[in-house]
Amino acid sequence: MPEFVALIFDMDGLMIDTEGLYWAAAREIARSFGKSVADDTLRDMMGRAPIESMRVFKRDLQLHDSAEELLDRRSAIMLNRFAEPIAPMLGLMEILRAFRGKLKLAVATSAPAAFADLILPAMKIVDYFDVVQTSDGVKHGKPDPEIYLKAIERLGVAAEESIVLEDSVAGARAGKNAGAYTIAVPSEYTRGGDFGFADYVARDLDDARGHIAELVRPMH
Repeated sequence: MPEFVALIFDMDGLMIDTEGLYWAAAREIARSFGKSVADDTLRDMMGRAPIESMRVFKRDLQLHDSAEELLDRRSAIMLNRFAEPIAPMLGLMEILRAFRGKLKLAVATSAPAAFADLILPAMKIVDYFDVVQTSDGVKHGKPDPEIYLKAIERLGVAAEESIVLEDSVAGARAGKNAGAYTIAVPSEYTRGGDFGFADYVARDLDDARGHIAELVRPMH
């Protein structure tokens, strides 16, 4: 087992319960076209780069509008939603406090910087992280490992020294594809997914915190 020196968090659905907001926004857009969107489509959109998720949406609903136009509509809806107070997922503050100063901490989110720049300061947690890697400038969305490889490079660590926390199948595959030790923490929206490839599947963030403590205990 390598010595772990970094812990990288996904944001949506892992640190904050935004998936319900994304699902509601997608349903609102679908209704504006006189259509409905299936839960399977919404799950398939999760964890992907924003434009890729809207390509899935456009394809499945057979819409004529471009993915870019659809993304602009969703972004406007989400920015309004993010203006409201955002509560951290249960166990987030405990896991941040447990490993601050012991491991380098980072965020690797498929959300654009415009979202992360609102959410993390509003939650008063931005100072916990050495690196915040958003989807801006990332060409290939999750499950491609690009976003995690960028975060790992910016942290100045090796992939095998890194632990990734993810709630979506696409995100967990991205962490695994990057070569990191990957812990899946399925949410109510992703619990039915196949996480058999992950190194560990946690019940919640508290369970993940205990598992990480076991992984790093010999070194600290």
